Amino acid sequence: MKIGILGAGQLGRMLALAGYPLGMRFRFFEPAPDSPANLLADHLTADYADEQALRRFVDGLDVVTYEFENVPVLVARFLEQFVPVYPPPIALEKAQDRLVEKTFFSDLGIPTPSFTCDLDKELSSVGLPAVLKTRRMGYDGKGQFVVRSQTDLADALVQLAGQDVILERFVPFERELSIVCARGRDGAVVFYPLAENTHRDGILRLSIVDPARFDHRLQSQAESYARAVLDALNYVGVLAIEFFEIDGQLLANEMAPRVHNSGHWTMDGAITSQFENHIRAVSGLPLGATSPLGACAMVNLVGQIPAAASILKIEGTHLHLYDKAPRAGRKVGHINLVADSQNILNQKIGEVQKYVG
Repeated sequence: MKIGILGAGQLGRMLALAGYPLGMRFRFFEPAPDSPANLLADHLTADYADEQALRRFVDGLDVVTYEFENVPVLVARFLEQFVPVYPPPIALEKAQDRLVEKTFFSDLGIPTPSFTCDLDKELSSVGLPAVLKTRRMGYDGKGQFVVRSQTDLADALVQLAGQDVILERFVPFERELSIVCARGRDGAVVFYPLAENTHRDGILRLSIVDPARFDHRLQSQAESYARAVLDALNYVGVLAIEFFEIDGQLLANEMAPRVHNSGHWTMDGAITSQFENHIRAVSGLPLGATSPLGACAMVNLVGQIPAAASILKIEGTHLHLYDKAPRAGRKVGHINLVADSQNILNQKIGEVQKYVG
């Protein structure tokens, strides 16, 4: 089977690496000529608006998927005329606009922080402090401002220069959690255990997975919400949903219709990685087991790459580099850790962070 991937970043790279042992072949479509995945398969470099290039891209493919959620919906719809596109383009429509996304969650009965786009009439329904976000684009903390006063709000609006925005209630959460799951063409669904995530400057730095850290009711709650999304969209592929935990309850923050950074631990810490399960799902193969192989963690490498020897001498570590030049705020790789217990895992995380910063 030949799979087309829109985007050729590190997620596309890891999808291809997971698919080759299954006998899959790949082709990438990516406007940027120098991307992490461009050495792994055919790489068509063109603008997403180039319809002729898209026709060349799709020729001979069996299915198309994507590695980031800001693929233009019209591109996915265009390609859908020729081959199946998974996840379905409606998932992109729901995820690309934060107002649409939050409304979608609410319609499914999934609780979210209070939100509004009418800052003149409904500001009081959200209150301050709050978080002002652009409705579209923005990731790793970009396009987001915590506002604690009317002055903060006015200043943030000036910086966002007339972009469409959404104001969300500031949530004094206890933990940030995420669930990664996969749904096959046949409707079968598998869930990975919840990950506890730590961000700094809006960028994910650390994910820890140990089912013993969570009340089973939280896992069940997250699975129930994720299943509602999967079924409503007739979804195929891997999906991630990020949550805030407050008083034993989950509030949905956002979803990603793709493989997700907080699921990178699965590459070395689960029976089947999120990347393999995505390839299995979109190609119609049975989904793989998601059980963890121990207490697991993922440490992002942001802005710098430590010496490989310093990391790999720590037992149970796995280093994954993306072939990206380091620069401030840029994800250039990650380290996975697997241990027999949470205590040992914590010790290893401490050792790794001496070199990562």
